[in-house]
Amino acid sequence: MFAALKKCTAVAIVSGVFVGSAAFADDAPPKKAAEAEKMSDEAERAVKAAAVLEAAAQSEDAEIPRALLEKAWGVAVIPHVVKGAFGIGGRWGKGLVSERMEDGSWSAPAYVSIGGASYGFQVGVEATDLVLVFTDRAGLEALLDDGLKLGADAGVTAGPIGRKGEIGTNLTLDSAIYSYSRSKGLFAGVSLDGAVVTVDDDANRNVYGKDVSHEALLSGKVGKAAATAPFVKALQSHVPKRQA
Repeated sequence: MFAALKKCTAVAIVSGVFVGSAAFADDAPPKKAAEAEKMSDEAERAVKAAAVLEAAAQSEDAEIPRALLEKAWGVAVIPHVVKGAFGIGGRWGKGLVSERMEDGSWSAPAYVSIGGASYGFQVGVEATDLVLVFTDRAGLEALLDDGLKLGADAGVTAGPIGRKGEIGTNLTLDSAIYSYSRSKGLFAGVSLDGAVVTVDDDANRNVYGKDVSHEALLSGKVGKAAATAPFVKALQSHVPKRQA
């Protein structure tokens, strides 16, 4: 009987080891799955931002003027900005920003987020895409310092639309940033005074695999990541070379 008890005890211990090992094995995949999901989210954001930029840069009367894009030092695209929860009326979204290098190439994009008051959107619009065109480096530098409050840290103007904007006084470039929104497929200039753009450090860490400063990203010191490739390709394809 004693031998039988020892045998049962041994079986229980061995079973416990296997159960514990199985439980540990079950813990590992969800962690990897969570990491993969984060990367998938950032990659999806780059794909959506690329689609928005492509639509914004088409040579049609109702799109962002080519002459303005030719002056761009940087471009930020924040797809699917949504209203804040609980009817507060704020807006929130995540996107990417890239700086144009002296040789005309684009830096590795940094991930950013935007939040703030319910600024200038059409009544009843639940979600919208945003495009910010930086016409000098002041706005980008303010963003890198500690977040960028539009209208306070750098001048922001609702951007001109279509071919009328090519010859309009709006292109005197007296504003550091020109802003656009798209809802229901149509672009329009939008007032963003009071909105705050900040760097999304968590997303940058997920994509670039380490703690990398946004200054290093936008200065061109960091290589581009595969997840951001669609956005970089859209910049190269749809934003014309900078004109002095």
